[in-house]
Amino acid sequence: MRSCLLAALFAAPGAGCAATVHYVDVVNTAKDSLVAFAEAPAGSGAFLDLPLGGALRGGGDSATVAIEGDSRNCLRDLRAEFADGRVLIQRGFDVCRYRSYHLGAHLRAALRSRPARP
Repeated sequence: MRSCLLAALFAAPGAGCAATVHYVDVVNTAKDSLVAFAEAPAGSGAFLDLPLGGALRGGGDSATVAIEGDSRNCLRDLRAEFADGRVLIQRGFDVCRYRSYHLGAHLRAALRSRPARP
């Protein structure tokens, strides 16, 4: 981190810091309240909780989260935990390309992809 600050301060040519922060608006368009949200580098399973500032009610409540990383590692796995106990894991979400994440759409897609119960 110190080298990043020094590179920025002295604007050394060729020196830089690949670390960036990506801000993503988490929009709860699902029916149930979102009580926890976490992210991990894609495929790592190393989820880190992100603060939401309280539960996000269903129907459109939103919060902006900061996801630290670098521009070479844009794909993240996202984990959303709802008040009713359901957990949604979205694999390979591109935080460099997308600025918002709408839970209802991803939850409906996940439910459609599940095999029907006999």
